[in-house]
Amino acid sequence: MDFEERLSWLRTAHQRLVERPNAPIEGNGVYERYENPVLTAEHAPLEWRYDLDKETNPYLMERLGIHAVLNAGAIRWQGRYLVVARVEGNDRKSFFAVAESPNGVDNFRFWPRPITLPEWGEPATNVYDMRLTAHEDGWVYGIFCVERKDHSAEGDLSAATAAAGIARTKDFINWERLPDLQSRSQQRNVVLHPEFVDGKYALYTRPQDGFIDTGSGGGIGWALVDSMEHAVIGREKIINSRRYHTIKEVKNGEGPHPIRTERGWLHLAHGVRGCASGLRYVLYLYVTALEDPTRVIAEPGGFFMAPEGGEYVGDVMNVLFSNGWICNPDGKVFIYYASSDTRLHVATSTVDRLLDYCFNTPGDGFRTGLSVEALNRLIDKNQK
Repeated sequence: MDFEERLSWLRTAHQRLVERPNAPIEGNGVYERYENPVLTAEHAPLEWRYDLDKETNPYLMERLGIHAVLNAGAIRWQGRYLVVARVEGNDRKSFFAVAESPNGVDNFRFWPRPITLPEWGEPATNVYDMRLTAHEDGWVYGIFCVERKDHSAEGDLSAATAAAGIARTKDFINWERLPDLQSRSQQRNVVLHPEFVDGKYALYTRPQDGFIDTGSGGGIGWALVDSMEHAVIGREKIINSRRYHTIKEVKNGEGPHPIRTERGWLHLAHGVRGCASGLRYVLYLYVTALEDPTRVIAEPGGFFMAPEGGEYVGDVMNVLFSNGWICNPDGKVFIYYASSDTRLHVATSTVDRLLDYCFNTPGDGFRTGLSVEALNRLIDKNQK
């Protein structure tokens, strides 16, 4: 295959992939998964991966490989469904890129260029997992993890530190970088609440002692800050705790910002436990009170979503992670989740169904005996 033939083949294959329709799969009544991922490494534009000049790349080799497209913030913007995806190159460095879809489930196309994110302080080695919040102050904020080398750990090339980076935009092209969140602990999975609370900006946090290990960090936190331009955490309150022998035994973290509903703030989070094959990441839901977003009023037991089928296989096995969802005015919810740190999927539901699940699914009894009691109550009800 000569240069022109190969280029034609590449363009045809890419177009076919991007335009592939996506159909829902009937599921458990709570949500529908879809047949195909919405974004993969192969969705990246050819112009990002190939030198398309025959003189300088006569064999039309891939020059800058894209390894994975995963954890994406999401927003409905001017009638379009936008995700800000984490795109990881073959060099292990991640960057952010916007992709848009006309319907939220297929035909996602990347914008021509990735986000050029300004630096702040010591340049980041890596950035990833942006949460998007259209705040009532008029800005769209992106809060993301900033990874830097831990210079205090001499000789340990894997030692790193985590901080919450903050940027804001009004067009998703031009981004203003703000100072990193200041905290007494390392922070990951930080999310901005969409409304002011007591005249302050409210943050969901995840305090941890190290880059990976939560240590004394108790779970999902809550903090109020005076300004996003100089965000400093003082008092921090844990609102959703880790617990022994549950889906969130090792750690948990807020996903996207919660959705305001008539019955409370609807939250999507991830929980992590250890197992023989490593760490298992699953998704779960909980609800907090409208008048007090720190007070949990509903939390079903167990996971909401876990890896299934091909989702289990990938760069980091046995992982589902979400940091983006979109709620339409009609109540339809698009949940964007990544599987095994490799590809991005969508599942759809409605606010009504998700609230029904949250308020009518039994909570975790924290021991086998109470789990069996709940099961027997359901069996008895169904035998009447």
